[in-house]
Amino acid sequence: MQEKPGKWILQKANKSTVCTAVSLQPVPAVLSFLPLFQARQGRGNETMTITNALSLLGGLALFLYGMQMMSSGLEAAAGNQMKRILERLTSNRILGVLVGAGITAVIQSSSATTVMVVGFVNSGMMTLRQAVWIIMGANIGTTITGQLIALDVGVIAPLLAFVGVALVVFIKRPSVRYWGQIVAGLGILFIGMNMMSDSMKPLQDSQVFINLMTTFQNPLIGILVGAVFTAIIQSSSASVGILQTLARSGLIGLNSAVYVLFGQNIGTCITAVLASIGTSRNAKRTTIIHLMFNIIGTILFTLACMFFPLTSFVEGWTPGSPSAQIANMHTLFNVVTTLLLLPFGTYLANLATKILPEKPAEVLESGAHALLFIKPVDQLSAEHHVGTSAIVLNGVQKELSRMADMVLENVDKGFQAALEGTPSQLEQVEETEEYIDYLNQEISSYISHIIVYETNERDSERISGFFKISSNLERIGDHAVNICQYTQQLEQKHISFSPQAREEIQAMRQTSLDSLRRLCSMGQLSQEALVEIAGLEQQIDDMTAAYRQNQMVRLRQGSCSDEACTLYSEMLTDFERIGDHILNIGQELAK
Repeated sequence: MQEKPGKWILQKANKSTVCTAVSLQPVPAVLSFLPLFQARQGRGNETMTITNALSLLGGLALFLYGMQMMSSGLEAAAGNQMKRILERLTSNRILGVLVGAGITAVIQSSSATTVMVVGFVNSGMMTLRQAVWIIMGANIGTTITGQLIALDVGVIAPLLAFVGVALVVFIKRPSVRYWGQIVAGLGILFIGMNMMSDSMKPLQDSQVFINLMTTFQNPLIGILVGAVFTAIIQSSSASVGILQTLARSGLIGLNSAVYVLFGQNIGTCITAVLASIGTSRNAKRTTIIHLMFNIIGTILFTLACMFFPLTSFVEGWTPGSPSAQIANMHTLFNVVTTLLLLPFGTYLANLATKILPEKPAEVLESGAHALLFIKPVDQLSAEHHVGTSAIVLNGVQKELSRMADMVLENVDKGFQAALEGTPSQLEQVEETEEYIDYLNQEISSYISHIIVYETNERDSERISGFFKISSNLERIGDHAVNICQYTQQLEQKHISFSPQAREEIQAMRQTSLDSLRRLCSMGQLSQEALVEIAGLEQQIDDMTAAYRQNQMVRLRQGSCSDEACTLYSEMLTDFERIGDHILNIGQELAK
């Protein structure tokens, strides 16, 4: 047989083989699709009316909106609990896969799950190896949408939408309303799917459209079309659903759809790629792993379809249902690829590290201030996805922990300077205080910006609490500077504290540091830990009262000067205020 120019030919005896002689000129084929969207003339049903086209767009809009509702509902219902779930279960690869599959099955989007994982890796909440298992599971979980479509769950879609909306409108309990949002989103999703299916029925008799569909039997064209289309709408669940809608309308079979299906798995990676822009190297490696997973799977299954009767095999499971055939092939693709690559997850992580090696560490200029775990407000977008609550809370917590460490350092140096009686450390203390002020300002601005998008009531309260914690830490820093600044007067006026006063200052230093160290992690405090902190605060109050009385005795005895007494009294005030602010922080962390 002589190969014609512009043709791709593969001979195979099996009639069911999807690789047949097809054109490599997709542009004319795509252009030929345009006449389908013209005003219907005569009695024929070969063309789509404007109404059909608008119905198709409306159905797609409802599908995507339903998916967004489900994602938002899960975020509001789970919030920061997502972090705890992942921390507990991703240490084991099998459990990690199951968690990834479960989350994706609920939100109906592997892209959303992968974006969440990218954010977790970027914030340091998850390691690269843990991310591998979640991504594998996400690819399995995303197949649930296709299976639900194949089961014709859309029949009860209006009921699901009604029940979900009823829960949102009539139930006041927030947790119930969030799950109502998930159910309503699922119903709206399938209503949109039914709209798309009905709008495309006129194309059943269009020879132009049928010819276009057959071009997808070319592996290269099919994979390219699937990848590009999915990249545009940024949802493999939506693109697979549309493919099934075409199948339900009798417009495409598995032979034509299989390579498009494989390409859709590659195209879904674009969302994670976009989400990784401006993130850490590890976050970018997460997207590389996701891309490698789907490319490897596409290569393996493309070869299997070309040289083995895989398509016929899958068709035999549900002979009368092209929609179910597409769903089954999609599930088979992701399950088999996961099983094949599961033992090599660590190697995928190592390969991603080699593809994207570490950059030389950038050293900040001396005195430069920077945020390490959150973005400045001018770099934030309004984009909100699953896992944002956990990422926000984790990032703010880490920045506050940095801030607390600086405050502890300054409190230590402030009391130490008072013991030495010299202002030698004052310059360094003031520089650190400037950094503390910077962090307080940036954290406060970040919280003010991000809390607008927080939907989980519990997490919203925690974020508000972080706002108060930042303010209290900044005030402790001010008191530390005050204590250090007293040394200027000590040096200028040649004042010195008595040995008894120095012992008391040492005790104040130790008690302040003990109290602050209990808070530096900025983690959730138990009621028992809060009782301890409250006890230390009461101890600070008792020490302040006792030390004031001791100072009065020393003043009457003439063992200290009036100037030393005044400075010591002011230091006691700062010491007492430090205790008050520590208790305030403890109370917020224990809520």
